[in-house]
Amino acid sequence: MKFSYLSLGPVSAVLLSLALISCSNEEPSQVNDQSPDASQSAAMAEPSVEPATANINSDRLLAADAEPGNWMAHGRTYGEQRYSPLTQISKDNVKDLGLAWSFDVEHQQGLEASPIVVDGVMYTSTAWSAVYALDAKTGKQLWHYDPEVPKEYNRYLCCSPANRGVAVWKGKVYIGTINGHLVALDAADGKVLWDVKTVDGAPYSITGAPRIVKDKVIIGNGGAEMGVRGYITAYDTETGEQQWRFYTVPGNPEKGFESKAMEMAAKTWTGEWWKLGGGGTAWDSMAYDPELNLLYVGVGNGSPWNRNIRSPEGGDNLFLSSIVAVRPETGEYVWHYQTTPADNFDYTATQHMILADIQMDGVLRKVIMQAPKNGFFYMLDRSSGEFLSAKPYVQVTWASHVDQETGRPVEDKSVTEFTERTQMVWPAPYGGHNWHPMAFNPNTGLVYIPAIEMPHFYNGRKEMDKERIWNLGMNWVKPPAEDNETILMNKKLTSGKLIAWDPAKQKPAWEVVYPTPGVGGMLTTAGDLVFHGVPQGKLMAYSASEGKQLWEAYTQTGVVAPPITYEIDGEQYVAVMAGWGGMFSLTGGTVFGKDEGPGPNRVLVYKLGANGSLPEQAKLVKEAPKPPAQTGTAAQIANGGALYDEYCQFCHGLHAVSGGVIPDLRHMSEASHQAFMGIVYGGMLKDKGMAAFNDHLTVSEVQDIHHYIIQRAIDSHGDERVF
Repeated sequence: MKFSYLSLGPVSAVLLSLALISCSNEEPSQVNDQSPDASQSAAMAEPSVEPATANINSDRLLAADAEPGNWMAHGRTYGEQRYSPLTQISKDNVKDLGLAWSFDVEHQQGLEASPIVVDGVMYTSTAWSAVYALDAKTGKQLWHYDPEVPKEYNRYLCCSPANRGVAVWKGKVYIGTINGHLVALDAADGKVLWDVKTVDGAPYSITGAPRIVKDKVIIGNGGAEMGVRGYITAYDTETGEQQWRFYTVPGNPEKGFESKAMEMAAKTWTGEWWKLGGGGTAWDSMAYDPELNLLYVGVGNGSPWNRNIRSPEGGDNLFLSSIVAVRPETGEYVWHYQTTPADNFDYTATQHMILADIQMDGVLRKVIMQAPKNGFFYMLDRSSGEFLSAKPYVQVTWASHVDQETGRPVEDKSVTEFTERTQMVWPAPYGGHNWHPMAFNPNTGLVYIPAIEMPHFYNGRKEMDKERIWNLGMNWVKPPAEDNETILMNKKLTSGKLIAWDPAKQKPAWEVVYPTPGVGGMLTTAGDLVFHGVPQGKLMAYSASEGKQLWEAYTQTGVVAPPITYEIDGEQYVAVMAGWGGMFSLTGGTVFGKDEGPGPNRVLVYKLGANGSLPEQAKLVKEAPKPPAQTGTAAQIANGGALYDEYCQFCHGLHAVSGGVIPDLRHMSEASHQAFMGIVYGGMLKDKGMAAFNDHLTVSEVQDIHHYIIQRAIDSHGDERVF
């Protein structure tokens, strides 16, 4: 690991040309050799604060509304509303927002973090679990910590080495690393105070932000697609000693159960699920109600996805795709609600949860709200888990409705019961809403959802192929690359949305439609504003009550992270981590034009009257190298395409069309083509994120993949942005 403090600025990594086919792609998209402009100079100025101590405790966090100038927790408060009472920036003057400062970060994968701002210091994380402490007024770097996670760990990740933020508590900053460690740093200088391994090893991973309740730092993990058993764990904030662990799915009954909750859950499973892992990873969302003393945990999908393999004689498979309430002191189970019983489609319930008090039928109810992947917006009584209501917020075909009496979805059996029959299902496994946080404004009474309209073709297997890296029990179904008509049709069916959802009426108050999915997380304020970013490289502000667009700023790269707001010396700021990446940059195609791509990853901070600007972005050279001659047979190319879908598309894109962050394999240099076997089979770029696949692929199979990529380059040469 490494850390630095009081350094002069970010580090730009320049990689070897062979890294053009690395999954890591840590080289900057452009090299800027111009003189710093006003915003860059601000970040180089002397800091306005000393390295602070992040002195957050329970009393302070419980009274967060008394100091709205700080953003002290992931969702600002324990209720995770992502609402700020600050009013200096309002719908009347938001048009005067300008760039106050920017700060370039080192790693160039996608940015998903919510920064924490405490007493003038911003603490935030980047890809590969690095942490920065910055002067929140000027952007001056105070310190930087990099756990130096082995980049070959990339092969165990679902959707890039992203990180969604840190937690701060009593002078410490906590970060979960992509390879499963929880690290406590000294808030003053970034030095490591303790480091614990929270998982049993690969293929577990951590992308979510820790939460802290009653001097316990709580963290989950990911990896369900690769055959793991999920759990969430609490550690002592001072020592790192494990305090409790709550498993989300049962293990082998012959070994006994860790709790009565697991004994209960095991009755809802059949077969020998534990041999396949079970899944249920709690990889993101949590919330806490201090009055009820309940910690709410969102639980993910099954391993494998296909329930006919996972639990062949049926059963709901608790606690997959559930919200589970536990006691934060002990991890003791209190209640659960399962949004998708026997989940078959990767419909996780790990999406953002919000606590609020809502008038329903004339009664003020303490509710927990969630828009999980399955397409229904849920309201539950957060004290008991009682089902209150659920209505679709996007198109849904897997179920007709949620029964008001039972709280269970009414499945369309013609869609949900399948083995090897291909079905088009709404929503896709990306969900009607994914990790991108919602926000709730108590003044408007609306929840702002970054939603996704997208179908997906599912095709089940009769049995597991245990040689696969992704253990889904599914086949990947896609239109052929030459079937442009079907591809264009699918694109027309796909969009992103900002939905202003009225939870009391269970319907949208207004919505904005975008041409592509990947709409960024939300922030709403007492100034009647809602902020969010979009993949096309913009940060935008709307009227929270009416949905009228009031402001936008060009960010030079897609924005998926949620903005925050804070105040220093009487001035309100809006900040966002701008960096395109994650799942929607891996799905093939791109949101960028022929002469541009995602710019450098940055922290961008705005305030009223500021006039900073970003360095001019260099145009990309789009003259792809001439592909080598094809020497493979039709059978080899076809086999290579199938293998590419199995092992490569999750990083390099559908049909080998990159989304703009990971290198496009159709554009490899001559040297990269010559080194292809050494890279894919031999692991010569494992330190750049491209692990060796000699444990899953033979030499001839790697050669077939190369034949397929060459053919894709030949087919699309001269028109690189078309499938």
